[in-house]
Amino acid sequence: EITAALAATKLPMLGLNTRRGDVDAGDFGLAACPGRTAEARRYIDEAIDYAAKTGTGAVHVMAGRTDAGATAETTYCEQLSYAGEMAARHGITILIEPINQRDVAGYHLSTIEAGIATIKRVGLGNIKLMFDCYHTQIMQGDVIRRIETNLDFIGHVQIAAVPDRGEPDHGELCYQDILLALDAAGYEGYIGAEYRPAASTEAGLGWLANARGWQ
Repeated sequence: EITAALAATKLPMLGLNTRRGDVDAGDFGLAACPGRTAEARRYIDEAIDYAAKTGTGAVHVMAGRTDAGATAETTYCEQLSYAGEMAARHGITILIEPINQRDVAGYHLSTIEAGIATIKRVGLGNIKLMFDCYHTQIMQGDVIRRIETNLDFIGHVQIAAVPDRGEPDHGELCYQDILLALDAAGYEGYIGAEYRPAASTEAGLGWLANARGWQ
Protein backbone atom coordinates (compact mmCIF):
# COMPACT_ATOMS: atom_id res chain seq x y z
CA GLU A 1 0.00 0.00 0.00
CA ILE A 2 2.78 2.43 0.84
CA THR A 3 4.64 1.69 -2.39
CA ALA A 4 1.42 2.29 -4.34
CA ALA A 5 0.77 5.56 -2.50
CA LEU A 6 4.30 6.76 -3.19
CA ALA A 7 3.91 5.96 -6.87
CA ALA A 8 0.53 7.69 -7.06
CA THR A 9 1.72 10.87 -5.35
CA LYS A 10 5.23 10.85 -6.83
CA LEU A 11 6.57 11.65 -3.38
CA PRO A 12 9.86 10.22 -2.10
CA MET A 13 9.93 8.39 1.21
CA LEU A 14 12.83 10.03 2.98
CA GLY A 15 13.33 7.81 6.00
CA LEU A 16 12.05 5.36 8.56
CA ASN A 17 13.04 4.18 12.03
CA THR A 18 14.05 0.79 13.29
CA ARG A 19 11.51 -0.68 15.69
CA ARG A 20 11.60 0.68 19.22
CA GLY A 21 11.25 -2.74 20.85
CA ASP A 22 8.85 -3.38 23.73
CA VAL A 23 7.20 0.03 23.96
CA ASP A 24 5.10 -0.93 26.99
CA ALA A 25 8.31 -1.79 28.85
CA GLY A 26 9.86 1.57 27.95
CA ASP A 27 12.06 0.55 25.02
CA PHE A 28 13.06 3.38 22.70
CA GLY A 29 15.29 1.46 20.32
CA LEU A 30 17.78 -1.31 21.03
CA ALA A 31 20.97 -0.73 19.06
CA ALA A 32 23.01 0.39 22.09
CA CYS A 33 21.51 -2.11 24.53
CA PRO A 34 23.96 -4.89 25.52
CA GLY A 35 22.27 -8.25 25.83
CA ARG A 36 19.69 -7.49 23.15
CA THR A 37 21.96 -7.46 20.13
CA ALA A 38 20.21 -10.26 18.24
CA GLU A 39 16.84 -8.55 18.58
CA ALA A 40 18.31 -5.20 17.56
CA ARG A 41 19.94 -6.74 14.50
CA ARG A 42 16.64 -8.26 13.41
CA TYR A 43 15.11 -4.81 13.55
CA ILE A 44 17.98 -3.38 11.52
CA ASP A 45 17.58 -6.08 8.87
CA GLU A 46 13.83 -5.51 8.77
CA ALA A 47 14.16 -1.74 8.40
CA ILE A 48 16.78 -1.92 5.65
CA ASP A 49 14.74 -4.50 3.75
CA TYR A 50 11.63 -2.33 4.02
CA ALA A 51 13.57 0.75 2.95
CA ALA A 52 15.01 -1.05 -0.06
CA LYS A 53 11.57 -2.24 -1.18
CA THR A 54 9.99 1.21 -0.83
CA GLY A 55 12.88 3.24 -2.22
CA THR A 56 13.43 4.92 1.13
CA GLY A 57 16.64 6.92 1.33
CA ALA A 58 17.53 6.59 5.00
CA VAL A 59 17.06 4.41 8.08
CA HIS A 60 17.30 5.86 11.58
CA VAL A 61 18.88 3.23 13.83
CA MET A 62 17.46 4.00 17.27
CA ALA A 63 20.01 3.67 20.07
CA GLY A 64 17.67 3.08 23.00
CA ARG A 65 17.71 3.63 26.74
CA THR A 66 20.67 2.17 28.60
CA ASP A 67 22.95 2.90 31.55
CA ALA A 68 25.74 0.62 30.33
CA GLY A 69 28.14 3.47 29.47
CA ALA A 70 31.18 2.44 27.45
CA THR A 71 29.78 -1.05 26.91
CA ALA A 72 26.67 0.47 25.36
CA GLU A 73 28.78 2.63 23.05
CA THR A 74 30.76 -0.40 21.90
CA THR A 75 27.52 -2.27 21.24
CA TYR A 76 26.10 0.73 19.40
CA CYS A 77 29.15 1.09 17.15
CA GLU A 78 29.10 -2.62 16.30
CA GLN A 79 25.43 -2.44 15.33
CA LEU A 80 25.96 0.73 13.31
CA SER A 81 28.89 -0.84 11.48
CA TYR A 82 26.66 -3.76 10.53
CA ALA A 83 23.78 -1.46 9.57
CA GLY A 84 26.02 0.78 7.49
CA GLU A 85 27.48 -2.11 5.54
CA MET A 86 24.06 -3.66 4.87
CA ALA A 87 22.52 -0.32 3.92
CA ALA A 88 25.35 0.53 1.52
CA ARG A 89 24.32 -2.41 -0.67
CA HIS A 90 21.10 -0.53 -1.43
CA GLY A 91 22.43 3.02 -1.48
CA ILE A 92 20.73 3.76 1.85
CA THR A 93 22.00 6.19 4.47
CA ILE A 94 22.02 5.27 8.17
CA LEU A 95 21.00 8.10 10.49
CA ILE A 96 21.61 8.49 14.21
CA GLU A 97 19.74 11.09 16.25
CA PRO A 98 20.71 12.73 19.53
CA ILE A 99 17.51 12.85 21.63
CA ASN A 100 17.03 15.04 24.68
CA GLN A 101 17.02 13.56 28.17
CA ARG A 102 13.92 15.46 29.26
CA ASP A 103 11.66 13.65 26.80
CA VAL A 104 13.48 10.30 26.75
CA ALA A 105 15.41 9.88 29.98
CA GLY A 106 18.31 7.45 29.72
CA TYR A 107 18.59 7.60 25.92
CA HIS A 108 22.12 6.60 24.95
CA LEU A 109 22.78 9.44 22.50
CA SER A 110 21.87 12.98 23.53
CA THR A 111 24.39 15.49 22.15
CA ILE A 112 25.59 16.45 18.70
CA GLU A 113 29.23 15.99 19.66
CA ALA A 114 28.61 12.49 21.01
CA GLY A 115 26.88 11.57 17.75
CA ILE A 116 29.78 12.82 15.67
CA ALA A 117 32.23 10.91 17.86
CA THR A 118 30.22 7.74 17.23
CA ILE A 119 30.19 8.36 13.48
CA LYS A 120 33.97 8.80 13.52
CA ARG A 121 34.44 5.58 15.51
CA VAL A 122 32.41 3.57 13.02
CA GLY A 123 34.14 5.20 10.06
CA LEU A 124 31.59 4.55 7.32
CA GLY A 125 30.64 7.26 4.85
CA ASN A 126 26.93 6.44 4.78
CA ILE A 127 26.35 7.05 8.50
CA LYS A 128 25.14 10.57 9.15
CA LEU A 129 23.61 12.70 11.86
CA MET A 130 19.93 13.52 12.10
CA PHE A 131 20.17 17.06 13.44
CA ASP A 132 16.95 17.73 15.32
CA CYS A 133 16.89 21.40 16.31
CA TYR A 134 14.28 20.76 19.01
CA HIS A 135 16.39 18.15 20.81
CA THR A 136 19.59 20.15 20.33
CA GLN A 137 18.14 23.33 21.79
CA ILE A 138 16.88 21.51 24.88
CA MET A 139 20.16 19.69 25.50
CA GLN A 140 22.76 22.19 24.36
CA GLY A 141 21.55 25.30 22.52
CA ASP A 142 23.88 27.18 20.16
CA VAL A 143 22.00 25.58 17.27
CA ILE A 144 23.31 27.65 14.36
CA ARG A 145 26.96 27.31 15.36
CA ARG A 146 26.54 23.55 15.73
CA ILE A 147 25.02 23.36 12.26
CA GLU A 148 27.81 25.40 10.70
CA THR A 149 30.58 23.54 12.51
CA ASN A 150 29.26 20.05 11.81
CA LEU A 151 27.61 20.40 8.40
CA ASP A 152 29.64 17.61 6.80
CA PHE A 153 28.19 15.09 9.27
CA ILE A 154 24.53 16.13 8.88
CA GLY A 155 22.30 13.91 6.75
CA HIS A 156 18.88 15.26 7.71
CA VAL A 157 17.47 18.21 9.68
CA GLN A 158 14.28 18.36 11.74
CA ILE A 159 12.48 21.36 13.20
CA ALA A 160 9.84 22.05 15.85
CA ALA A 161 9.07 24.77 18.36
CA VAL A 162 10.81 24.70 21.73
CA PRO A 163 9.66 23.94 24.38
CA ASP A 164 6.21 22.69 23.31
CA ARG A 165 7.24 20.87 20.09
CA GLY A 166 4.49 22.63 18.18
CA GLU A 167 4.55 24.38 14.83
CA PRO A 168 7.96 26.02 14.22
CA ASP A 169 6.64 29.59 14.25
CA HIS A 170 7.03 30.43 17.94
CA GLY A 171 9.10 29.59 21.00
CA GLU A 172 12.80 29.81 21.78
CA LEU A 173 14.19 29.28 18.28
CA CYS A 174 14.00 31.66 15.32
CA TYR A 175 13.64 29.25 12.43
CA GLN A 176 13.93 32.00 9.87
CA ASP A 177 17.52 32.52 11.02
CA ILE A 178 18.19 28.78 11.26
CA LEU A 179 16.89 27.99 7.76
CA LEU A 180 18.82 30.90 6.28
CA ALA A 181 21.94 29.66 8.08
CA LEU A 182 21.45 26.18 6.66
CA ASP A 183 21.18 27.65 3.17
CA ALA A 184 24.23 29.87 3.65
CA ALA A 185 26.25 26.92 4.95
CA GLY A 186 25.44 24.93 1.80
CA TYR A 187 23.05 22.35 3.24
CA GLU A 188 21.29 20.61 0.34
CA GLY A 189 19.28 17.95 2.17
CA TYR A 190 15.69 17.82 3.29
CA ILE A 191 14.23 19.53 6.35
CA GLY A 192 11.56 17.60 8.22
CA ALA A 193 8.86 19.39 10.22
CA GLU A 194 8.55 16.92 13.09
CA TYR A 195 6.14 18.68 15.40
CA ARG A 196 2.86 18.13 17.23
CA PRO A 197 0.13 20.28 15.64
CA ALA A 198 -1.82 22.46 18.06
CA ALA A 199 -5.01 21.42 16.25
CA SER A 200 -5.27 19.70 12.86
CA THR A 201 -2.28 19.43 10.54
CA GLU A 202 -4.06 21.55 7.93
CA ALA A 203 -4.92 24.28 10.44
CA GLY A 204 -1.31 24.58 11.48
CA LEU A 205 0.30 24.97 8.07
CA GLY A 206 0.25 28.75 8.08
CA TRP A 207 3.86 28.76 9.27
CA LEU A 208 4.90 27.07 6.01
CA ALA A 209 3.32 29.75 3.84
CA ASN A 210 5.15 32.38 5.87
CA ALA A 211 8.43 30.45 5.66
CA ARG A 212 8.35 30.54 1.87
CA GLY A 213 8.87 34.29 2.09
CA TRP A 214 11.82 34.20 4.47
CA GLN A 215 14.99 35.72 3.05
